Amino acid sequence: MKGIILAGGTGSRVWPSTKVVSKQLLPVYDKPTIYYPLSTLLKLGIKDVMVITNGSAYPHLLSLFKQEDGESNPYLGINFTFKLQTSPRGIAEALIIAEEWQGDDDVCLILGDNIFTGIEPFTEDVVGCGAHVVGYRVSNPWDYGVIETGIAQPNSRKVVKSIEEKPKDPKSNIAATGIYFYDNTAGIRARDLTPSDRGELEITDLNKSYLNTNSLCYSELDSNYAWFDTGNPDDLFAASMYVKSIQDRTQTMIGCIEGEAYKQGFITHEEFIKIKDGMPYCSYKTNMVMSYCFD
Repeated sequence: MKGIILAGGTGSRVWPSTKVVSKQLLPVYDKPTIYYPLSTLLKLGIKDVMVITNGSAYPHLLSLFKQEDGESNPYLGINFTFKLQTSPRGIAEALIIAEEWQGDDDVCLILGDNIFTGIEPFTEDVVGCGAHVVGYRVSNPWDYGVIETGIAQPNSRKVVKSIEEKPKDPKSNIAATGIYFYDNTAGIRARDLTPSDRGELEITDLNKSYLNTNSLCYSELDSNYAWFDTGNPDDLFAASMYVKSIQDRTQTMIGCIEGEAYKQGFITHEEFIKIKDGMPYCSYKTNMVMSYCFD
């Protein structure tokens, strides 16, 4: 499986901060926002990652991940590829941009401003589904894509009965989060979509394409896990406080890409130590040392 991080958009909801920096580079406690979705992909064992971004963020993301150009260059054992989305034409366009790169592989698409904890258990659930969405129960479902669920027989795989974008009368309180799993037909399906009234290829419409062929499944994050959509100042602040609290209480770091790369075997112990020793003194380094028991 390959991974796509969609790190575009204008960040208008967190303006004026995004006048000078991409929203995916805004800090959530002790690290850039984009570290969190990247670490989620690493937890899933994904090492081939495409980052889709806009022109203003492009050079900063290349620098962050030590890329000299937009080609695939290993860093932390990760094979990065960078592509431009020249204007915001919808989340589903990411599957068109990545279509040739994806090839015959399945793909995990994650939004660059979404933070997850506890996503790992769903790796087995996604096998055998054309598309797989991850749900989370919320108090304001009308602000999200809403999943109505059912049970398929005989394997008891959870399937989606319907999915609607920001409905006035939601059929459930299960919101579709910003992580999606697709087979290798996603790009073809995305090309067949009709742009919405706002001129975008909507991810909900892509998911409906799979729903119409009875190949859309779902998993649900329960209360043991957390999801943050950090698209506004309040959620950025709440996510920062959550990360700080968990890291302080458990001495376990959230969103540490160096640590996750090491745990997955993408880099060696010696490479991890070299990276750690090359960092300046900062809270990120201190937390990483405590979390991964190195000195």
